[in-house]
Amino acid sequence: MTTTLHTTRPAAPGIIPGTSRPARTFGGSIFTKTLWDNRRVFAVWALATGLLATFYASFYPQLSAESMASVPETMRGFGLDDMSSAAGYLQGPVFGLLVPLLVTFYGAATGARMISADEESGYLDLLLAHPIGRTRLMLQRFTALAAGAALIGVAVLVGLLAVRGSANLDTVSIGGFAAQALNLVLLGLLFGAVATGIGAATGASRAVAFGATAGLGVLTYALHGFAPQIGADWLRYLTPFYYYISAEPLINSVHVGHVTVLVSAVVALIGASAWRLNRRDLNR
Repeated sequence: MTTTLHTTRPAAPGIIPGTSRPARTFGGSIFTKTLWDNRRVFAVWALATGLLATFYASFYPQLSAESMASVPETMRGFGLDDMSSAAGYLQGPVFGLLVPLLVTFYGAATGARMISADEESGYLDLLLAHPIGRTRLMLQRFTALAAGAALIGVAVLVGLLAVRGSANLDTVSIGGFAAQALNLVLLGLLFGAVATGIGAATGASRAVAFGATAGLGVLTYALHGFAPQIGADWLRYLTPFYYYISAEPLINSVHVGHVTVLVSAVVALIGASAWRLNRRDLNR
């Protein structure tokens, strides 16, 4: 009687047993691992935002003069003051109302996952037990968030270009669409930086980081829209939505000054958050 001896070949150095090849491939850094772990989340946000923008943009040919004139005066501050042109329509219902709110919630929800969720679950201590600094960890996590925001911008841009001809939107240049998509990405990054910063600087829970950021987003959004109604237009300068859309990028393309303000705000928030994270007692 012959006995066959079966031996198990040990895993190669650096390979985690039981993990799939894609997981091992994307697990080489915090950035790629975050991308892999959130691949479905990023895809859903991009698909949902792109489809929403495309769906509402395609309604433009169906607008009548009566529907354009029926816009309430209180909504004029949300970009609904000129519905007669393609750019005016897109700046209202599409990029003035629905899409920026969705992207704001993307930044709040995803930013709350970057630091707060890990610290809440105890996973952050495990990550920092490896030879990686706190600043590097946060920057790589935020870079993954930025990649997700860029994916949203690309999805919106592709969707609108796909219906540009059939929806009579060809009076808006491709450069104008690209400029608006860029501002949309920067808006998502700003609120993503706020949510990431709340978690990094205070150790707040994921729910608190999301709620505070989403609340700030809705508050500044409402302030930007209703400020003209109360004769306080100057308040709009205090909101990120002013720098996101007031320069009418669909018509005027990229406004360097407004883009600089948004980028500077993101850099300042992430820099301050990293500084605080490095000095905070994570065991408290």
